[in-house]
Amino acid sequence: MSAATLPVSYALADAVADHLGWLLAHGYSPATVHSRRFELANLCKFLAELGIFEVGDVSFSALESYQRHQFHHRKADGAPLSFRTQSHRLVAVKLLFAWLARQGRLGFDPAAAIELPKVERRLPESTLSADEVEAVLAGPAVTTPLGLRDRAVLEVFYSSALRRSELIGLRLSDVDGARGTVFVHQGKGAKDRYVPIGDRAVAWVRRYVDGVRPGLAKYPDAGVLFLSASGERLCAEWLTRTVRAYVKAGAPAKKGSCHLFRHSAATLMLDGGADIRYVAEYLGHENLESTKIYTRVSVEKLRAVHRATHPAGRQVPM
Repeated sequence: MSAATLPVSYALADAVADHLGWLLAHGYSPATVHSRRFELANLCKFLAELGIFEVGDVSFSALESYQRHQFHHRKADGAPLSFRTQSHRLVAVKLLFAWLARQGRLGFDPAAAIELPKVERRLPESTLSADEVEAVLAGPAVTTPLGLRDRAVLEVFYSSALRRSELIGLRLSDVDGARGTVFVHQGKGAKDRYVPIGDRAVAWVRRYVDGVRPGLAKYPDAGVLFLSASGERLCAEWLTRTVRAYVKAGAPAKKGSCHLFRHSAATLMLDGGADIRYVAEYLGHENLESTKIYTRVSVEKLRAVHRATHPAGRQVPM
């Protein structure tokens, strides 16, 4: 359909729905589309309060006001939105209006001149030492079916450094014990990849698959690896709460949940001498810059050099 045949009136809500449909049709992951839907719903709500409901009525000034609104917004606990969150929301806006302009729905792009905030590159708040990891892994009561399942979940998180959504999406056939690999479907950026998994994690997964999963699975079996007590795919929020509780019990000085294992695995590998390029492949990072943050956390070698070369590092306490 050409721009000339399009209706003059084009509701913003319809534009968002069309844009999200286009993303799905062009291979964007459901997780990405879900995130964009949430981010653009914030925009629509803000513009509606200004009396703006049509695409053609959206101006650069209105979008600038939205950007200021994001900066001044406060969450329920009184904390501001991080610049990373603000940037994510504004990226969604810029992509929407750039798409509308390309589709001929707009004569110009009102979001083109919006400048994104500088995003801080923050270090992980904490990582687990190897001993702390072992303490956390020992937390589940493996004499119970669900405790054994939880141990297998924690082992896979630690051994393969998967993201939460990647672990939830694993299928029975994805863990290949003979090859020592896990196949990740549609990871971040809708990319498939293979990642290594250790023998111990494979053994725990086998114990769960052979002894626990048959009692949880419902007919017809969809083939999802890790199942809830009701036989469903694990709930993301439940998984976060559960892993956080195990972390708190095993390493009370540390804070974190599922992603803490990812941070810890990467840091421990770098401490052990792994090449950063291999760690980037392991984590599924396309850009090496995303992995370099872990070189700033990995301080064991720096401490060793400090002790060996700095006068203060060799001094004996009085």
